[in-house]
Amino acid sequence: MTQQTALTARPEPARRLRMVNFLACVLLLIQYLLGMAVNLFVTLPARHPGAGARDYFTGVAAGLAWVIPHGPTLAAAHAAVGLALVLAAVASIALTWRHNTRAATVTSVLGALAILGAAFNGASFLNYGHDVSSMIMAGLWAVALACYLTGIVLAAGRPYRHAKG
Repeated sequence: MTQQTALTARPEPARRLRMVNFLACVLLLIQYLLGMAVNLFVTLPARHPGAGARDYFTGVAAGLAWVIPHGPTLAAAHAAVGLALVLAAVASIALTWRHNTRAATVTSVLGALAILGAAFNGASFLNYGHDVSSMIMAGLWAVALACYLTGIVLAAGRPYRHAKG
């Protein structure tokens, strides 16, 4: 293999999964710090699109559509990183699913569910202001971090079986 080929070759599946899971862990740590900053230094307005919405999912969409472009800077960054986490979660599932590793797929799916649960509880906190939503969001953050750290270990520990095609 020439040096040029080595530089442009795509990483093997296990390495790609480790990279995506590592990225998810970094994003989760950034999300944690932003969440703490929002909790300590930001007062969310009582009235904004989505606040107190009767229809939960419409309220979630309205609150998210408001907070990123118009909300307080730290809250907007927190929500934007949350969206990036959803993308990383989908990428992790796709990498594990394609390569048929059950344990890695389970941890990726559980991590994605934890991220989605945290996101919906974050939107609930934004729209309704209940402290329990913030507590659930924090707990699910910990579950997601544990899942992606486990995913890194699993991807490092054994080679992938390629899916039958």
